[in-house]
This record gives sequence, structure tokens and C-alpha cells, in this order.
Amino acid sequence: MTYVDGFVLAVPQDRLDEYRALATLAGKVWMEHGALSYVECVADDVPYGELTSFPRAVQAKDGEVVIFSWITYPSREARDAINAKVMADERLKHDHENTPFDGKRMIYGGFNTFLSF
Repeated sequence: MTYVDGFVLAVPQDRLDEYRALATLAGKVWMEHGALSYVECVADDVPYGELTSFPRAVQAKDGEVVIFSWITYPSREARDAINAKVMADERLKHDHENTPFDGKRMIYGGFNTFLSF
């Protein structure tokens, strides 16, 4: 079954176009290096929960929108190889101090698929 990297982050609403440009480039790079899919979603119906929620998870501030995204791969081994190529790709070298989101509040991880329809 496929392997999935998942991400949740907050982006300032006024920098969403910048984020979209960065994500568009990143998606092209991941796909060129062998990812099966690359998906970026912007929050539409994500209420601020009392204990847990997407906005709470990333400590979203006023004026920020939550992004939920994932990348799929044929396997964990393929993911590791693809990510090594992506991280070495010069097109994604940029100033980490000026990214359109706070990477310290990003949640990410790798997941084994155990059920898929």
C-alpha cells in the first residue's frame, strides 16, 4: 500500500498567494522525483475546538488560514529516496527566514496506509 506524508500548518491570509506559488513549485518537484500525488487544501469548515482542532494544533492566529496537505508515494523506501532528491533539488533552496508560514508550528509525519478504497 502507499505511504503518505501529511502536513498541517498555518499561513497568514495576506501571504496565501506566496504560499500557493511555493506549494506549486514544491508539487512539481515532488512529482518529477516520483511522488504519486501532491495535494494542498485550505481550511473551509474547521471550527476552533474547545480541546482539539486544526487551528489549535498549529496555534493559528487571527488572520491565518489552516493548510492541510499530503504527498503519496509507492512505499516508505520510495518516499525516503524521493525526499532525498527533493531536499537536494536547487529549485527548493530558499531563505527559511522568509517563508510564508511559521515552520515551527507545522505538524508533519509519515504514515503507512492500512485501508484504502
